[in-house]
Amino acid sequence: MSKNTIDIASLEDVSLNAFAYELLREEVLPDLIGKELDDILYWAGRNLARKYPLETIEEVIHFFEKAGWGRLNIIEHKRREMHFQLTSPLIAERQKQSRHSSYQLETGFVAEQIQKQRNVVAESYEEQKKRSDSITFLVKWDVKDPVEV
Repeated sequence: MSKNTIDIASLEDVSLNAFAYELLREEVLPDLIGKELDDILYWAGRNLARKYPLETIEEVIHFFEKAGWGRLNIIEHKRREMHFQLTSPLIAERQKQSRHSSYQLETGFVAEQIQKQRNVVAESYEEQKKRSDSITFLVKWDVKDPVEV
C-alpha cells in the first residue's frame, strides 16, 4: 500500500452518513464529470484496484463491504467468465426512487482485481435490471491473452 492510500483498518469504527455519500455519488460527480461519467468511473475503479491489490476473491468481497459498496456474491463461475451480484440497501433505495445510477467504479474495480489475480486481460460489464435491488457484473477474460509485465 502506498503512502497515498487509506488505511482501511484505521477507519473500521467510523460510520458514514448515507445521505452525504449519496450527495457525492449521485449529485456532485455527475455534475462535475458530465456525460463521460461512466468511462471515467470505470477507469477510476481500475486505478483504485491497482492501489489496493487483493490476492483473493474473498478479499475483494470484504473490500466491497468495507468501502460501503454493498455485498458482493459470486453467482456463476465459468472457465472464462464470472458473474457477481452486488446488493445493498442504497441500491434498493436508488431503484425505488427510479434513479439510474452508475456502478462503473465497482465494475472497473472488479475487472482489475480479476485481471491481476488471473494474470490475463479482463473486462467487466455492469448489468442493471429494472425493478431489481441488485447489480450484476459480468467479468470476462481470455486465457490466451496474458498481462504484459
